Amino acid sequence: MDKRKIEFYVGLFVIIGVLCTGYLFIVLGEISFVKDKQYPVYAFFSSVSGLKTGAKIEMVGVQIGMVSKVNIDKERLLAKVELSIDKNIELSEDVIASVKTSGIIGQKYIDIQPGGSDIILGPGEEIFNTESSLDIESLVRKLIFIKNNK
Repeated sequence: MDKRKIEFYVGLFVIIGVLCTGYLFIVLGEISFVKDKQYPVYAFFSSVSGLKTGAKIEMVGVQIGMVSKVNIDKERLLAKVELSIDKNIELSEDVIASVKTSGIIGQKYIDIQPGGSDIILGPGEEIFNTESSLDIESLVRKLIFIKNNK
């Protein structure tokens, strides 16, 4: 085999490898290039400890979106969470957003309980009914403190 054929096949192999690696990053990393499939909704919580960007949003056990941003609202002094909800899901204004944990020590996610209102939330609107995450560390501290004081 001459040198040019070997270089051609090596180059072709490298290009195929790069394409396959890129495909795996996109599919396994669940990267979305099209933001038109989702719309933002905001929720404010007193505590979102352990909730991270990219966490799942579920309704009745089915994933309907993901957490886009988690930051602090300086006016309210609450955690402001931006939820990216799938376009084909309509949330009524009286839904309840709760920070939950999958399993005992699993990852945090947002669970949305459906409401019964006819008024639908639009892009950029706010979920008013929220429930913060349960802080297990503080509960254990209280239990130990109570036990030690007896």
